[in-house]
Amino acid sequence: MSNANVKKTETENCTSSSSSSSNNNFKQLSSPSQQSHDGKTILLNGHQRTNGLTHTAAAIAAATSTASLSSAASSMAAATTSLGVGGGGGGNLGLNAALISSTTPATALPPNTNGLQSPYERYREDDTSYVPIGQFFAGRSVFITGGTGFMGKVLVEKLLRSCPDIRNIYLLIRPKRGQEVSARLTELLNAPLFESLRREKPKELSKVIPISGDITSEELGISEKDQNLLCRNVSIVFHSAATVKFDEKLKLSVTINMLGTKRLVELCHRMLSLDALIHVSTAYCNCDRTDVSEVIYAPPYNPDDIISLINWLPEDILDQLTPRLIGKRPNTYTFTKALAEHMLLKEAGNLPVAIVRPSIVTASLNEPFAGWVDNFNGPTGLVSALAKGLFRTMMCEKNYVADMVPVDIVINLMIAAAWRTATRKSNNLLIYNCCTGQRNPILWSEFVKHAMTSVRKHPLEGCLWYPTGELRMNRPMNTLNCILKHFVPAYILDGVARIMGKKPFVVNVQNKIAKAVECLEYFATRQWRFKDDNVNALLHTLSPKDREIFVFDVRHINWDKYVERYVLGFREFLFKQRPESLPASRKRMVRLYYLHQLTKLVAVLITWRFLMSRSKRLNDLWSAFLDNALKMARLIPFL
Repeated sequence: MSNANVKKTETENCTSSSSSSSNNNFKQLSSPSQQSHDGKTILLNGHQRTNGLTHTAAAIAAATSTASLSSAASSMAAATTSLGVGGGGGGNLGLNAALISSTTPATALPPNTNGLQSPYERYREDDTSYVPIGQFFAGRSVFITGGTGFMGKVLVEKLLRSCPDIRNIYLLIRPKRGQEVSARLTELLNAPLFESLRREKPKELSKVIPISGDITSEELGISEKDQNLLCRNVSIVFHSAATVKFDEKLKLSVTINMLGTKRLVELCHRMLSLDALIHVSTAYCNCDRTDVSEVIYAPPYNPDDIISLINWLPEDILDQLTPRLIGKRPNTYTFTKALAEHMLLKEAGNLPVAIVRPSIVTASLNEPFAGWVDNFNGPTGLVSALAKGLFRTMMCEKNYVADMVPVDIVINLMIAAAWRTATRKSNNLLIYNCCTGQRNPILWSEFVKHAMTSVRKHPLEGCLWYPTGELRMNRPMNTLNCILKHFVPAYILDGVARIMGKKPFVVNVQNKIAKAVECLEYFATRQWRFKDDNVNALLHTLSPKDREIFVFDVRHINWDKYVERYVLGFREFLFKQRPESLPASRKRMVRLYYLHQLTKLVAVLITWRFLMSRSKRLNDLWSAFLDNALKMARLIPFL
């Protein structure tokens, strides 16, 4: 068997794997010994799975239209059993009859003798076939989805700045609030992120061309004329469009993260000279596992079945069913991202595809300048609340790794992955886990310590209280501290605001913070080991010059300095506060410090006084202690 066939068989083995059981724990349907001798695993009950789901959806739809809500609930309970997410299995496996488990992961590659994974080879100075990344993009046109998002903006800026001979960058942009795509593009290019390009290379910005469309629409909402334009000219596609809201409804999450990906792949199949499709996923799409390799794991359900489900079921019933469907995953985002990867593997066919899986994406490390960030997602919102003095306690295992990665590291890896996919053809769909936990880890306790130091050193204007905080794993204690330190002061401040005739807002802010903390808690109380062998191997295939231009070696991150720049970044770009205001903010921080210490002293005295008034024995002990202390003080002159 040829090497190409071996790799293809390995992929088929893994993607034909799953398990099934009652109560959300999948039961083994077949042992590895039942595989055929050629190494391939056959789908079990593929037809029955689809029929079971179709019958389920039809039953629930009928229940909601012809019976009362209680009858609908009964139908839903029966449906979850046939789906394999409720009670026992039974003879009709339905959606629960997924795929036979296999021992070989998708795209698993045998190690080379030089320590790198095939098909990677280390860069050699005498290699005349090496094409630098910047030169590779010369004369090429690129299509980007999600180009107006956090990562998309950095990608556009980096391509224009580091690949000056690139031909065009087509951005999929959705008309928004009556604003045409050309106006949205102008607004995008006028952002601070593109300031250096506007000053030094203004002509480069004319290479960015808007494509009107919508990731949720059929054919991505792109006109036939624009589709033909893309199919003729584009050779590299970056797909970063996604809904990253953790609490997104399942229907919209499936529509954007799965159907959007499927529609993009259909468009890519029509492109005449496509050399690379880079799909941005997330390292946490397999968060139901502790060890996550750079492979595609079999999903809990067939993606097509989930798509059928959202088309059949009323949205209210689908919302009730969602917790059972996502199983051990914390939200619809990770669930649909996992399904999207499997669907991409199935739909891509012979397309040159690679997947980049970043962990928690945070502010930029260096490019285009240190600390750039444009949203409050993830740790940014919580550190901002900490800096304002509004956030003091959360559930978090302080000795676990906080696997976060700067956005420019991710973008550089995406560009390098596109270069590698195009220049080294492979039958494998390669995955790159873009993470820091293996090669340069930082613990949550260290991150909070650095953040605390930085927000005190570079305080925000209008800080409400001195920043302090603590990570806890005791839920009752955390809840008590949350009430006393978050909501009691919030209600007091809002009460004062009402008395002064001002609009109260602190309670509303605390509610939003509580919601954000709830979303992040799952990731702060667990730990994963994301293998990044493919990323390391890709790094060693680059020339020294390309490694300097497209930096994604996370070992070079100095976390102390990075977090300080992170704080300065959200101070400037999110809160719009200039460096000139720092001296006044620092004076205010000193006053808040003394006020904080005075408040703690008063709280201790009040508590002590209360206890003294309630306990005669404690009162007697305190009096005896004072008498002895006075006697000792009188003896000091004689010592």
